[in-house]
Amino acid sequence: MDVIGWILIVALFATGMAGAVVPILPGSLAIYAAFFVYGWFFSFEPFGWWFWSFQTIIVIVLFVADYAVSAWGVKKYGGSKASVVGSTIGIMIGPFVIPAFGLIIGPFAGAVLGELIHGSDVVRALKVGWGSLVGLFTSTVVKILLQGAMIVIFIVWLIAH
Repeated sequence: MDVIGWILIVALFATGMAGAVVPILPGSLAIYAAFFVYGWFFSFEPFGWWFWSFQTIIVIVLFVADYAVSAWGVKKYGGSKASVVGSTIGIMIGPFVIPAFGLIIGPFAGAVLGELIHGSDVVRALKVGWGSLVGLFTSTVVKILLQGAMIVIFIVWLIAH
């Protein structure tokens, strides 16, 4: 039974880390779920108030940062609200429309289209599209670092307790 528990935990960690790159995967929630799997298979005893507080704060920061950092990239390059919305829509549907490159093309095209609809010229719209990619890549790095921290805290917590 222990082996099944660890397989599930590692699978949830892998899914979570993949979710930092692929927006349709649950990301931090999969990692958070791994903590519950550990508790159900082994014990919740090592986890106290501090552990759950740290992990919950990281998950909340991840949710806020995911949107805020992407929007920051668009805004930093002069984007309007329409380009932020377009970029967000693009990141959600891009991977389905263009499976191999939709994750990159989707937010770029969405931001460009949003900015063009807003009335900007093509040069400005392309600049804003570039900003959406800067935001996407920055957001991805932040997610990888914070989700990695969640896993490291889990491991250190188990070793220490």
